[in-house]
Amino acid sequence: MTTYESDIKTISLSEEVVFNVLSDLNNLRKVTENPTLNDKVKDLEFDTDTCSFTVSGIGKIGFRIIGREPYKTIHFKAEHTPIPVNVSVDLMQITDNSTQLKLTLNAEIPTMIKMMVDKRLKDGMNTFADLLVTALTLNPQF
Repeated sequence: MTTYESDIKTISLSEEVVFNVLSDLNNLRKVTENPTLNDKVKDLEFDTDTCSFTVSGIGKIGFRIIGREPYKTIHFKAEHTPIPVNVSVDLMQITDNSTQLKLTLNAEIPTMIKMMVDKRLKDGMNTFADLLVTALTLNPQF
């Protein structure tokens, strides 16, 4: 099992608000308005428990929420991938209006393939974390 973690991101919202937004993937629709993602992520689709998108050089990837621990963690399982992949979003409140977010990806990647995708996955975790932060900060209703 290989583990990749994003950098820790700080969001100026309470962990309850962040959790409630990220627990319903429909709330991520605002991300589609971010022009900086157009060259990396395309064909974004959302519903309450699933999201899918196409990543340049990788193809279509989807994630389904498989577990929620209120205000702390959201667990995802990847769909449309040739190997088992799980992702967790971990939240930790710092102050009443400040929360840290970290993504962790666990995958069973064969050694030969790992050499080819290692850098992309490391970069991808931070891109995905940035995407979540962008979704939260672009929406003034939160």
